[in-house]
Amino acid sequence: MSAATKKTFLQGAVILGVAGLIIKGLGAVFRIPLGNIIGDTGMGYYQTAYPIYVLLLILSNSGIPVAVSRMVSERNAIDHHYEAYRVFRVAMALLACIGLVSAAFLFFGAEFLVGISGNPNARLAMMSIAPALFFVPIMAAYRGFFQGQQDMKPTAVSQVTEQFFRVAVGLTLAIVLAGAGLEYAAAGASFGATAGSVAGLAAVAFIFLKRREKIMAQVRRDEKRSGETTGYILKTILVIAVPITIGAAIMPIMNVIDLAIVMRRLQAVGFTAEAANSLYGQLTGFAGPLINIPQVLTQAVAMSLVPAVAAAFKRNDLGFLRHNVELGLRVSLTVGLPCAVGLMALSEPIMLLLYPMEQASAANAASCLFILSFGVIFLAAVQTLTGVLQGVGKQNIPVRNLCIGAVAKVALTYGLTGITALNVRGAAIGTVAAYIIAGTLNLLAVRKYTGARFDPVVVLWKPLGASLVMWLCVWLSTKTVYPLLYGCVDSRLMANGAATVITICLGAAVYGVMLVATRAITSEEIRLLPGGARLARVLERFGR
Repeated sequence: MSAATKKTFLQGAVILGVAGLIIKGLGAVFRIPLGNIIGDTGMGYYQTAYPIYVLLLILSNSGIPVAVSRMVSERNAIDHHYEAYRVFRVAMALLACIGLVSAAFLFFGAEFLVGISGNPNARLAMMSIAPALFFVPIMAAYRGFFQGQQDMKPTAVSQVTEQFFRVAVGLTLAIVLAGAGLEYAAAGASFGATAGSVAGLAAVAFIFLKRREKIMAQVRRDEKRSGETTGYILKTILVIAVPITIGAAIMPIMNVIDLAIVMRRLQAVGFTAEAANSLYGQLTGFAGPLINIPQVLTQAVAMSLVPAVAAAFKRNDLGFLRHNVELGLRVSLTVGLPCAVGLMALSEPIMLLLYPMEQASAANAASCLFILSFGVIFLAAVQTLTGVLQGVGKQNIPVRNLCIGAVAKVALTYGLTGITALNVRGAAIGTVAAYIIAGTLNLLAVRKYTGARFDPVVVLWKPLGASLVMWLCVWLSTKTVYPLLYGCVDSRLMANGAATVITICLGAAVYGVMLVATRAITSEEIRLLPGGARLARVLERFGR
């Protein structure tokens, strides 16, 4: 395996990771003012519609793009470019049909669905977001095709474009419609997803049209046409996609169940319907989105791993396969561990920084963020190892493992949410338990089916040690920088914001230095990153 080929996995992960950070930054521009404009009650309406939308989106969209990515990569690995293109065309038609049905179901069934959830004022929000279910699957077919070629740039461009329009349109409509009532403002925010999906599809389709001549020339030159029928391709897509879709749908299904369990259990122990809605908004609208920031980085690793692992597995290149598996888990934990520790250490300051207009709700949501942050470590492992198992054709195993974790989550959520002192924090504990169980079982399966062996010192102990040193510096900062700024700045909110930003930057710098000092990341690995050669030369001058 050439060095150029080995660069693909990390480069793709970096491209998707950077795009993910931009997307989350734009998401913060959307959610933070949205939370301050419509409050936790409006967020409750928005979050009632959004989990159901996400569930339908996963059912219609999650498995097939991964199947396309894997099948295209496998065929390109043996130079069957014509068959790779046919996979894309069949998947496009299939996804368009599924998207149309999903969009119609959510739009026309909105009143029924919000009735089940016990939150009827969310109906307009649900109807506004429904059309996105048609456009997103078509966009995903293009993304899967490019990812199968181990080219992550079109996916990144379309993702950023989609998010930009979602934020711009959704926030504008929320502001304009706020005077008409919180349910209208929530509907305007939801419509941003529809606008974003149209823009993202236009972006990736434009890239495809620009490259179409080159793609079709490669297809026409391909004489190795295996004679795969449309029926065979469709069957193969479904064999791969259905288990992945089921696995991807498990946690959103659990979130929908959470909606019913949490709301009803809180009311059963004495909370009013309004108070229960506010607590649910704190968990899912305030604390929950912050966990998605590190998740987007580790998901980038998983997405890049699938085609790289699939191609190596198809060529029976077990050495390079294991190299990717081991490196993938190490990169995920190197990202996940400091994010978890940092969010735990600064849970309340971060919440107050992001939601200054809702201080009481933000302070209450901090405890949920603290608990969920612990799950970031295990979620990173779940995502990465799931990508590996999907790449080697064992897509059923992560589904089974996540089902086991989900059963534990339901039981814990039901029991713990009914404890008045814990209330909504019980749902957060259940989520973390699900990730711990699924991550552990996935690790055992990857070792069994790939033969990969993970050095605990390099994979776990070095990044954990660096994270703990970072935590110590952050703790010292909370004892020095925060009191200093509180004494110098009149506004407590401004002092908290400035101190939190300074502390986050300090923690990131300390963690980076510790990674290099402990050789948790080597100069050879840095060279594989985009623009990494220059940084590697600098480190080598310091004997690293």
